[in-house]
Amino acid sequence: MDAPFDAVVIGGGLLGCATAWMIAREGGRVLLVERDQINQHASGRNAGSLHFQLEYRMIDRGIEAARQAAEAMPLHLEAARLWAALPQLCGEPVEVRQTGGLMIAEDAGQVALLEQKTEIERSWGLDNQLIDRAEIDRIAPYLSDRVIAAAHCPLEGKADARTAAPALARAALRLGAEIRTGCAITGLSRQGGVWQVQLQGDTARTVSASAVVIAAGVWTTQLGQMMGAHLPTIPLALTMTVTMRIPKLVPHLVQHAGGKLSLKQALDGNILIGGGWPARLPLLPDGQPDLDTRPELLASSLAGNAAMAIRVLPELGKVPTLRSWVGTTTITPDQLPLVGPVPGYPGAFVATGGSAFTLGPCFAQVLADLIAGRQASMDLTKFDAARYGRG
Repeated sequence: MDAPFDAVVIGGGLLGCATAWMIAREGGRVLLVERDQINQHASGRNAGSLHFQLEYRMIDRGIEAARQAAEAMPLHLEAARLWAALPQLCGEPVEVRQTGGLMIAEDAGQVALLEQKTEIERSWGLDNQLIDRAEIDRIAPYLSDRVIAAAHCPLEGKADARTAAPALARAALRLGAEIRTGCAITGLSRQGGVWQVQLQGDTARTVSASAVVIAAGVWTTQLGQMMGAHLPTIPLALTMTVTMRIPKLVPHLVQHAGGKLSLKQALDGNILIGGGWPARLPLLPDGQPDLDTRPELLASSLAGNAAMAIRVLPELGKVPTLRSWVGTTTITPDQLPLVGPVPGYPGAFVATGGSAFTLGPCFAQVLADLIAGRQASMDLTKFDAARYGRG
């Protein structure tokens, strides 16, 4: 058996790559394991939004649900700081643009919701303010006259989801991390105070590590069961569309207070359209999600998403679509992040849920601190897996 690692990180998305890089940056011996290829799944298929405001899914169940979701705001604030510093810290050309975000409203009810939401966010320290149509005309004249107000957060923006995780993987490799792709986890057990991680790739082998990090998105619950832990998550299949390139038009990240919509323009000119419209997630005979089969696009979602986008950005009605695709993501039953030690399993850690792409650098920093034996820089009690009991 090989000499033990300080940590084995499971999952080659943005979160896993960032965690491996941060551990290696401190001199830790780390192995990153990915069942397929780096950035092949959720991190590489999402639209790269950096949402630091509460998203629509966090406010559509009412203001009390929004107050609960806002308990994760310290994570949002730290993630905003880390994203801004990421290109310099890792020495890679990670495309990060924090040019501001707008959550828009089209009627009085949505404006009232924005007012309450903004008050909650500001109480946690987020730089966010409600602006009227006159200010929208000044900073976002591309928006339809139907938009009567917006919550403006200067910290928000976008990152290139295609390149961010690979950049962090390269940074980790330069610092001595090892990466194994095409390598599935077939067993997780703790023996003699050390984790034994069984790998199945071209050849089967077992590696040992002082710590194990589950950063595997939709496979979180499955990997928890492998070690005997209850880590409940809900996989979602969501629709995204990208248009042909057009001249610079939308400098902001745009989302909607009254429905599922997210808009942004990539550096190369394409408009990315999403916001949470569902796709069909295949099921196994027992009714559980089939995570190994590609989800299917739904015509109703494509049409609904496009109609909403054109309504608030009329210029899109003239722009051809390049392609649409499905990405998977994971939320928890209470929609709060799941991050920190796995209760009852010393040396095991987990991070998922709660906008894991946006919060990925913050999750990674928290995990690296804990693995190094330091106290986390923020209180993780509300995000602890212990809140779900033993299942």
